[in-house]
Amino acid sequence: MTYEFLLYAVEDRVATITLNRPKQQNALSQALVDEIMAAVAEADADPEVRVVVLTGAGGKAFSSGYDIKESAHLPPRTTAQWRARMQKDIRFTYSVWDCSKPTLAMIDGFCFAGALELAMCCDARYCSDDSSFAALEARFSNGIATMIMPWLLGQRSRALIYTGDRIDAAEAFRLGLVDQVFPKAELVAGVTKIARRMSRVALECLQWNKKAINHAFETMGLRGAIAYGAEACALMDSIGSEEARTFATLRREQGLAAALAWRTEQFAPYE
Repeated sequence: MTYEFLLYAVEDRVATITLNRPKQQNALSQALVDEIMAAVAEADADPEVRVVVLTGAGGKAFSSGYDIKESAHLPPRTTAQWRARMQKDIRFTYSVWDCSKPTLAMIDGFCFAGALELAMCCDARYCSDDSSFAALEARFSNGIATMIMPWLLGQRSRALIYTGDRIDAAEAFRLGLVDQVFPKAELVAGVTKIARRMSRVALECLQWNKKAINHAFETMGLRGAIAYGAEACALMDSIGSEEARTFATLRREQGLAAALAWRTEQFAPYE
């Protein structure tokens, strides 16, 4: 299959999917979202692939999250329209969770908002030492479509979600958000070595172990909890808030840069 917004390559049993919008910090446009889902499905169906690696081009961002420029001029959505959007977002993040093969996120730079949700749905996360992470949705007065962070970090997820604070690679490792931190220059080689070592395990063994691990989380209620989070997100986004309306007005009348500057000003005294 030919892709426009990502690079797809298979070598030595490992499929690498590279988000390829570096000038936009690999922001998740709807076209890119569709291509990622298609590429994951392609890797899952390929008998020569045993491990899937997701990464971002450019060395500055895995991804900054959903592309908010796409929604700048859209009219307000109804609750039903927000529900439909949340369901699509969940299908997207579940694409790596439901992939029968191990999916690894190789993170170099920013990993924010919806991109962080995608990375957290992968089986493991590895990052460079200059990477940073944030559930930035809170600072945009938005809900979180895939509320998976509590399943990885437990109680420690509350402060990150409530504040939208950025954390660096060392803190992400300390909290258990990432499995290993590499010097930037060693990231690709390090993750490639792990992926190829993993790919030496029998495919059937990888697949059944992933099924068993996923089943453990799902038996504890992961899918139900994420469904509730998506509904809360849809309601939150449709009801709105004074902050969300101010941001939308500024973005519409003065541009995204002005809206982002206003948002930054709200937090600056307390950073």
